Amino acid sequence: MSDAFSHSDPAQVTIDGIRKAADLISGAVLKTPCLPAPRLSRLTGADVYVKYENMQVTGAFKERGALVKLSSLSEAERKRGVIAVSAGNHAQGVAYHAGRLGIPATIVMPALTPFVKISATRDYGAEVVLIGNTLAEAKAEADRLADEKNLVWVHPYDDAHVIHGQGTIALEMLEAQPDLDTLVIPVGGGGLISGMAVAAKAIKPGIEVVGVETVLYPGMWGAMHGKDVRCEGATIAEGIAVRD
Repeated sequence: MSDAFSHSDPAQVTIDGIRKAADLISGAVLKTPCLPAPRLSRLTGADVYVKYENMQVTGAFKERGALVKLSSLSEAERKRGVIAVSAGNHAQGVAYHAGRLGIPATIVMPALTPFVKISATRDYGAEVVLIGNTLAEAKAEADRLADEKNLVWVHPYDDAHVIHGQGTIALEMLEAQPDLDTLVIPVGGGGLISGMAVAAKAIKPGIEVVGVETVLYPGMWGAMHGKDVRCEGATIAEGIAVRD
């Protein structure tokens, strides 16, 4: 699997890279259904389809990018082990596939992470380090551990391999529903929408791509409009509550 991508990140995200990622994860990540959503269709007056990534083993799309990144590592890097920071979905995706591939994984999580996510991450075989009250504090400890133990970073979104993996969702959606004219995509760190937009626009240039953020964490909106925004507060959309 490690031959699918070079051991260093590609210079840019491409449709060819996303197609290679789709081949790489085939059989290891579920090709989830993209099905009609009658209630949402009635509420919106549109024909709405939902991509059921909650059916993945770890319950989220994050497995895709994590597996592509892990598969890109050299044998020497695999032996060194990997490190990630996450309060949940990315942690479980990295832990699960690192365990499958025999790669030691350390996951640093804020101390206030829900126990069910901590337990699941440990159950997949990762070493979990709990520290701090925020992802920023956890990241600082992860930086220290990465330097101390010479671990390889698996970033949740700022990595071309990860973005290629997330882009495979758009390939599957347009294969299942070629008539889709709009993709509505949640935005946290931006890895998901980046990969999906590249894939969708390459396949269907006229398709509209709409990013959605929670109003309490409008970081992407602020960046695109040149505005200073405040990102803080409690939200049920904790998976996209990203400060930067």
